[in-house]
Amino acid sequence: MNLLLDTHALLWWLDDDPRLTARERKAIADPYGVVFVSAATAWEIAVKIALGKLDAPDRLAEILVENGFRELPIDFDHALRAGALPPIHRDPFDRMLTAQAQIEDLTIVTHDTNIPRYEVAVLNS
Repeated sequence: MNLLLDTHALLWWLDDDPRLTARERKAIADPYGVVFVSAATAWEIAVKIALGKLDAPDRLAEILVENGFRELPIDFDHALRAGALPPIHRDPFDRMLTAQAQIEDLTIVTHDTNIPRYEVAVLNS
């Protein structure tokens, strides 16, 4: 299964946070799957750090590589899809993740209760 990590799922993975379930941990660690982290996640983390709302590791790009995760850039198709999604979710970062998962056929690892309301595969607890 190929995954896209929501921002909180990525941070929980990096912190070994118990809110990430055993099922989610197993899927992320599966050597047969590919785990993606969106550029939108890096953007969201940077915004929250700048606002003083989040502490996150330095060298995030290097840490992603060390964990075997792949970067997922944002392209025009992703942006157009995110803009066209119904207004179920008001968070632009989560709308982008949803659009990317739809287009790239990825399963989102999230505990967000609004994302599953879209037509998108979600792995949650």
